[in-house]
Amino acid sequence: MKYISILGSTGSIGTQTLEVVRGHSDEIKVCAITGNSNIRLLYDQILEFKPELCTVMDEEKARQLKDMLPSDIKTEIMHGMEGLTAAAEFYKSDIIVTAVSGMIGLKPTVAAIKKSKIIALANKETLVTGGSYIMNLAAEYNSEIIPVDSEHSAIFQSLMANDRKSINKIVLTASGGPFRGKNTEFLKSVTVEDALKHPNWSMGRKITVDSATLMNKGLEVIEAKFLFDVRPEQIEVVVHPQSIIHSGIEFEDHSTIAQLGHPDMRVPIQFALFYPQRTQNSYKSLSLVEIGQLTFESPDTDTFKCLRLAFNSLDAGGTMPAVLNASNEACVDLFLNKKINFLDIGNITEKIMLSHKPVAIDSVETILEAEEWTKKAVNGILTSNSYL
Repeated sequence: MKYISILGSTGSIGTQTLEVVRGHSDEIKVCAITGNSNIRLLYDQILEFKPELCTVMDEEKARQLKDMLPSDIKTEIMHGMEGLTAAAEFYKSDIIVTAVSGMIGLKPTVAAIKKSKIIALANKETLVTGGSYIMNLAAEYNSEIIPVDSEHSAIFQSLMANDRKSINKIVLTASGGPFRGKNTEFLKSVTVEDALKHPNWSMGRKITVDSATLMNKGLEVIEAKFLFDVRPEQIEVVVHPQSIIHSGIEFEDHSTIAQLGHPDMRVPIQFALFYPQRTQNSYKSLSLVEIGQLTFESPDTDTFKCLRLAFNSLDAGGTMPAVLNASNEACVDLFLNKKINFLDIGNITEKIMLSHKPVAIDSVETILEAEEWTKKAVNGILTSNSYL
């Protein structure tokens, strides 16, 4: 029996993780779950999976959830960062699925690492902002990080039984998002609703917008650099609209190994939960004959500058990737609330990066200070309208 905690059980990755658990209830037990404010769904999850701990970020919502539960349910209800950290550190849990979105996942992931937990990593911000600091911490505490993102899972699987020192390059695939092939003039007038229409994947709102700007691929470039200890120039981004090849590796002998499958996040989630074993499921089998054709093209980093900015942040090093991430996080929220335009996400982030002097990361506090600086800088740009 595997015992797991799910940080972010009400989001896209969290709910799909619970789908995997339903199919393997005799092998996986959910010990702790967390959510932001969707207490109706948390209530249903508690009744079904009976975790010992549930955390709600909002204190009042936590009280409401506690009042809703039947008296025979013994799940402890906590709130805030303290509760999120408690779920990450939960004594029974072997695996922590970090499915929360954004920088809020950093502290609880670090807490789980320090408890030597296995990290099924779906919160890319942890590695994007923490980089080598996080990887060194995991090595120090003997905490294994298994990627859940389909691309990094594909790379991880392609590396099985191969030496990482023999990597020539990583081929990181991207669907291209809903605006593939569009130019800057077109992007000036796109709406939130347009950006949320991803052609292949069903994801949360923030990551779907990131896919539309190609920032999601940029964040994955940063994550891949640290996860697999490669140089930025060893990472090649290739637009692959069908999302069948999830990523791969070219080795030094120029042999390339890739992982293929339908775009279904349950597959990499299940792989992370059962690694190093594989296990059966009822998901759709891949038929290359049925698909018929796979196509590839280079990304347009002039129109979609966010991908270029991600590579720039790696060149700058230190806190620059954390600043890139924090600015993007703030700007996507502004865009989703219709306070800035689509292209402003990249334009504002570029201005923020140009004004930042990166420093080396030696603690979580360094990362959080960079995030706080970035939030103030974004507000300053908005107040002055200097992004227009």
